[in-house]
Amino acid sequence: MKKTILKEYAKLIVQVGANVQKGQDVVINAGLDQPEFIKMLVEEAYKAGARHVQVNWSYLPLKKLDVRYQSMETLSTVNDWEKAKWQHMVDRLPAMIHIISDDPDGLKGMNVAKFAKASQATRKVVKPYRDQMENKYQWTIAAVPGEAWAKKMFPSVSKRQAVEKLWEAILYTARVTDDSVGAWQEHNADLIDRCKRLTELGIQSLHITADNGTDFTVELIEDSHWCGGGDTTIGGVFFNPNMPTEECFISPMKGKAEGIVYATKPLSYQGQLIENFSIRFHEGKAVEVHAEKNEEALKAMIAMDEGAAYLGEVALVPQSSPISASGLLFYNTLFDENAACHLALGAGFADTINGYQEKSLDDCRALGINESMIHTDFMIGCDSMAIDAACRDGRVVPIFRQGNWAF
Repeated sequence: MKKTILKEYAKLIVQVGANVQKGQDVVINAGLDQPEFIKMLVEEAYKAGARHVQVNWSYLPLKKLDVRYQSMETLSTVNDWEKAKWQHMVDRLPAMIHIISDDPDGLKGMNVAKFAKASQATRKVVKPYRDQMENKYQWTIAAVPGEAWAKKMFPSVSKRQAVEKLWEAILYTARVTDDSVGAWQEHNADLIDRCKRLTELGIQSLHITADNGTDFTVELIEDSHWCGGGDTTIGGVFFNPNMPTEECFISPMKGKAEGIVYATKPLSYQGQLIENFSIRFHEGKAVEVHAEKNEEALKAMIAMDEGAAYLGEVALVPQSSPISASGLLFYNTLFDENAACHLALGAGFADTINGYQEKSLDDCRALGINESMIHTDFMIGCDSMAIDAACRDGRVVPIFRQGNWAF
């Protein structure tokens, strides 16, 4: 891929995704797959005025070794220096850039139960720091190709060709064009208009059905609004959390969901693919799950804490989205969630509550926002999906027909 195009992508991530502010710290989390691109990203962050840029490298085989050889006590411990690092982020509120490239099967064979138990322990320690940062800093997730990921998507070509094809797909769906900034401004405007329309309907509940057996009803919080595209920190800085993004989303009322949903795409969770699964909800809780592949990982996921079995998000994405229209299965949630309507188990979004800026997290949770250490999206959208909104004024309004917007 041409360096000029990659530099444009790096600039887009820094300026439109994270919207790095002058004097702000930046933290970049990345794998080892594209170090030259990460170098470009660091330079663009400094050009945008960053005070300090920190790159945290990760490598899934090392995580597997940690889980295999460390004792449960060691694996479950958050060291003092790690707590100090979290406190530093609370104090500095850095812009966070997450660059994903991992092998979708990169943690295959890992002891899922051991890792889940350790994660439960560490996340309890980390949670207070995260809560202090909630809605106060910019963050964005974007992608670069990893060889294993590329070969998973394009198995019939060489590694080099697969990486090039994945670069092309990433840049296309992330709207990297001759006028990338303008393309994102136009796209954000469309999503904002749709979210406004949905909010103005005053939706009490959504009824979602599809030919595959999905028949599901979920209630929404009255004092809330739909979000999509960019977001704004409490301090007033606009940023784009996901690149790409195609969704209009809202956090539903905790405890108010009934029925069954069937996943239409694999879920990549903790480096493992969960495939061909269904989840049945009763009184808002996932009470029954089945999966043809990695069912135990799915069961471990919804048992991470009390809120992990409840919903934190309902998101609407038309089948006509660029990612869906590409016909590609990315085996990656960032992309696959933006190809289809989806739900998320776990934490909800406090910023979907009206006037959240003047409310505490506890206030938002009291209104119905779910609390959990996880937030895991899974895709349920398909060409036959229909969604009807039962509005608080008694109307029933079609929202989706045949997998696309009905308005």
